[in-house]
Amino acid sequence: MQHSKLNYLLGAFGLLLLSTAVSAQTKSDSVKYDHNEIFAPTPWPVTGDGTRSASGQPGEHYWQNRADYLIKASLNETAQDTSITGEVTISYTNNSPDQLDHLWLQLDQNLFKPDSRGAATTPIGGDRFDVKGFSRGGYHIESVQVTYKGNTYKTDPVISDARMQIRLNTPMGAKGEKIQVKINYSFSIPFYGADRMGRKKFKQGYVYEIAEWYPRMCVYDDVEGWNTLPYMGLGEFYCEYGDYDYYITAPASMTVVGSGDLQNASEVLTKTQQNRMEEMRKSDKTVMLITPEEVDQAATHPFKGTLTWHYKMQNTRDIAWGASNAFIWDGAKVNLPSGRKCIAMSAYPAESSGVDSWGRSTEYLKNSIEIYSGKYFEYPWNSAVNVSGVALGMEYPGTIFCLSNLKKGGLFGDITHEIGHNWFPMIVGSNERKYMWMDEGFNTFINEYSTEKFNNGEYFNSKARPANGIAAFMRKAKDPLMTPSEAQNDYGQYYNKTALGLDMLRNVVLGPDRFDYAFHEYIKHWAFKHPLPYDFFRAMNDAAGEDLNWFFKPWFFTTYKLDQAVESVKYVKDNAANGAMITLVNKEKMAMPVDLKITQVNGKTETIHLPVNIWQRDSVWTFIYPSTSEIQSMELDPDRQLPDVDRKNNVWGK
Repeated sequence: MQHSKLNYLLGAFGLLLLSTAVSAQTKSDSVKYDHNEIFAPTPWPVTGDGTRSASGQPGEHYWQNRADYLIKASLNETAQDTSITGEVTISYTNNSPDQLDHLWLQLDQNLFKPDSRGAATTPIGGDRFDVKGFSRGGYHIESVQVTYKGNTYKTDPVISDARMQIRLNTPMGAKGEKIQVKINYSFSIPFYGADRMGRKKFKQGYVYEIAEWYPRMCVYDDVEGWNTLPYMGLGEFYCEYGDYDYYITAPASMTVVGSGDLQNASEVLTKTQQNRMEEMRKSDKTVMLITPEEVDQAATHPFKGTLTWHYKMQNTRDIAWGASNAFIWDGAKVNLPSGRKCIAMSAYPAESSGVDSWGRSTEYLKNSIEIYSGKYFEYPWNSAVNVSGVALGMEYPGTIFCLSNLKKGGLFGDITHEIGHNWFPMIVGSNERKYMWMDEGFNTFINEYSTEKFNNGEYFNSKARPANGIAAFMRKAKDPLMTPSEAQNDYGQYYNKTALGLDMLRNVVLGPDRFDYAFHEYIKHWAFKHPLPYDFFRAMNDAAGEDLNWFFKPWFFTTYKLDQAVESVKYVKDNAANGAMITLVNKEKMAMPVDLKITQVNGKTETIHLPVNIWQRDSVWTFIYPSTSEIQSMELDPDRQLPDVDRKNNVWGK
């Protein structure tokens, strides 16, 4: 956003400016602003032992643990039920300086037990996640085996809701020690898996979207030790990074797509499908691997009994997959900034097909990955797949789930949002369960960019003003952004309020160049690591060269509102040609810079920019504008970039 700079008058005008700044006007009873609260020094929490630096980067002694997975699972369809049986072997590395007496794992499927905490806290009328539990819901843990320093033993785990504690016979050593845990388990697939996974029937068969499907390690970090908040539906995930090697055995009539790279195409695909996959890897246009006409043909799935699909994914925090008899399957090449290529694919039933719907899914996915890779950080994996099914929209590394009946802009918006999560929190690995705004809000922010850039703005609405909607929300907001997800009364603000905050920092406070550089530095330093909110705040302050704590404090920790107002205009010596003394008031508790559009009677119009520092001393600010004729009208925030809760007092005019 461009502004003409305010040129302060010298001499008498300068002295007059000084006097008006010092002699603050009497604050009205309606003014709630307290400059001491907003601009007081803010010491963000620090961690010991140099794990995180004052500049917002990982410190000299930063560490994080690692979990590598080998998973062998089967999808079992019967007339009574469909279930997953599996064996997961976790190779866990303790890079912390601490000895560990026990391990904690997440048992996310236990959300669907009838007596889970998530079921107990679902409103009577239900909600988006609608966790009610069902009689067969939850994990059945058949056995747990531990191997440490050559000794192998079985142990009885302690299960508490959606968490499992393994108490070790011998404490696990620190600084690189390794332990192996093998778990045999099973669970029934819920029909509606809290809008994150599940199964849905289509005319040519069920589509299974499978996630949260294996016991996985909780994060042990330098801030809280074991992170053991239970999975209750809204709050998402916090996972360690590692390599995944997994095998899915399913009926031979099914296509299985998933996170990572297919290792055994020659064993599970026909020769025709293999040739098409090679063509797909070279094509910027969508190539069909399985056409709509081929879904029911015997030649499409000529194998008998069951097939095992083998996938690998490196340096990721999770994996997911989909399986169905009904899948149409297509894909295209993705071009990355380094020159490396990867692939984008879509798997969907006939009900989702068509050029107004999932027939463009791969186009949307491919372009979103290319846009985010060019702007923020190159997509690090070799493939991505979008699966059509029961979930409205859910993200996993390399795999996303989108609702089967979405079309046109609705489908694009869902795809660009869910794959955007591969940057936040899959690459920048924040704690979603505690700080939901760090993944949903950052992702919503980058979605604005991809929507503007995709196909020359095909679905972009340049007239949309998110600040207006957020202003309406802020009038009634109960909880700040730092409220953990399960305690939040309106989780929509995690998305929109956070994104608007980044918009304001970029467009109003810092400008695109300074903001983009600082934001890129944050992403670069915290890729595949675990940042805290305070690391983000420090990183932005450091790289932008600006103390932004006056913004971070109220925006993320409070429900404060913003209300800038034009109070009055007086002319110097009662003559407009001598300049105009304009008085502004900051009435509510937040502060922001001022953009003021001034139109004079002689036709001259300009927008002046005043820094947030005008509010450092008081809620009232008077300055001299070098008018040459009377002022006809004025408007604060003319581009409507701020969530001002009372726009009537933004306008002054005769």
